[in-house]
This record gives sequence, structure tokens and C-alpha cells, in this order.
Amino acid sequence: MDVDLRKLRYFVAVAEELHFGRAAERLRIAQPVLSRQIRALEGDLGVTLLDRDHRSTRLTVAGRRLLDDARPLLLSAEALRRRVQWAAHGASEFTIALLPGITVTAATRTLTARHPDLSVQLLRLPHTSDEDQAEAVRDGRADVCFVRMPVDHRGLRLCPLFSEPRVAALPLGHRLAGRASLTITELASERLLHHPDAVARAQDLEHVAAGDGVAILPLSTAVSHPREDVVRVPVDGINPSQVCLAWSSDRRSPLVREFAEIAAVTALSAAQIRAA
Repeated sequence: MDVDLRKLRYFVAVAEELHFGRAAERLRIAQPVLSRQIRALEGDLGVTLLDRDHRSTRLTVAGRRLLDDARPLLLSAEALRRRVQWAAHGASEFTIALLPGITVTAATRTLTARHPDLSVQLLRLPHTSDEDQAEAVRDGRADVCFVRMPVDHRGLRLCPLFSEPRVAALPLGHRLAGRASLTITELASERLLHHPDAVARAQDLEHVAAGDGVAILPLSTAVSHPREDVVRVPVDGINPSQVCLAWSSDRRSPLVREFAEIAAVTALSAAQIRAA
């Protein structure tokens, strides 16, 4: 029995929404059609994936297992589509993956100005961790990815772009919130929500606001997610956050190399403007 990828996409939407109506709206199909496809998938697999009644929808053990396995499978299918199109038509589409807080406008404008027929897409990675922030280029979803160091170097080429200071995100009213700057030693008694060298996530700010702890963030990440209930204070004596451009080491595309050069030049120009 071959697994139908369309049915898997439908299932993932229902599993993430846990609501057939919202999932049908997200997929832009009728709810009865979605229900039939989910029942057909359950029949294909011979298991119950969802416990549902008139009040709620819940994943079964088998459903949770399928959700974990279906996501990478669907991503691989999309990567396969892109690679086949590359082989057949050359580079007509260029996808750039990036983390929150990183601005790529200048670089993308330069690329599209040079290649007007090129479709440039941005893939935002809001829930990325240290281990998977470069997976978008490894699995073929993106041609290049802006990453924050440290990153797993395996299978990658890296082009250093710029570094930026890091700040402490503190809840409003915190005893240190009024300081002009802090040292990492002064934060030693605080509960850090993640290791200072780890890639921080914007969701950490929700925990900061709730008083669960403090977070160390790159300045651009903190600025791009402003909150009235969170204060940011510069941290002295801590290494800056280093941003690099990453791409798969087995890609030989001239377009990738060209964009790496563009990104490096625009990063340098931005640094010179900030220093002026």
C-alpha cells in the first residue's frame, strides 16, 4: 500500500489544528471532503488516528506517531519537487531561509534586480533550534539559510556575514531592568531560559514576561519582537551573536555563490552605516 501524500497533508492540518473546520479552511476544501479523506487514510493504514466527538478532536497514539513522521516526509517531498525542477529548468526559483530578527531586504533586492525573471521566496524559521536551523538547506527546502552560530557544520559551507551584540530580556519591574548595562556575572543568580550561546526563540519573551526567567537574545531578535512588559538591557562581557550564510556543500550553483557575495557586501555596508 502506497501512502497518499495528499491525505498526509490533510491529516497534518487536522492534527495541528485539532479542529476539522479550521483545518478545512486552512486547506481551502470542504469539511465533508476532509473528513472522508481522513477516514480513507485511517482505512489505508488500518488504525485510528483521531478520537473525535462533537466537542473535541484528539490524536491517538498512532496519530501522534504519524504526525511526527509525516512532517519530514512532506518536507522531503517538497524538496524532491524543487530538485527535479532545478534539473529540468535550471534556477527559476531561489528560496532563502532565515531566523527571526535577520533582515535580508537589501540582499534580496540586489538579487532580483540582477535576475528579474528569478522568483525569490523567503522561508521564515520561527521555531528553530541550534540543531535544526540549517536543515532547510540540508533537506532542499531552501537554497541558502541565514544562521546564527553555533551551527552543525556537517554538509555545509558557511560565509560569515556580521555579528551583533546580545541583550538580556527582563520582565518589567525586575530589579535589574533599570540598568544601562549588565555583566553576565550579574545574571548568574537568575534563571536563564536557555544557554546564552543557544539560538533564542521569540517565544522565550512570553516566559520572560510571565516572570519565569530571563533570556539572552541577539539585539535584532529583541528589537523585532518588542513588548511593553519586557525590558532589554545590553550585556557586557559576552561574545556577540555571529550570523553566517549557509548552503549545502554539494550545491555548485553559481546563483548560490553570487548571493553569498551579495549578502557579504550588503552586511558590510550595513555595518559601515551603523558605525558612521
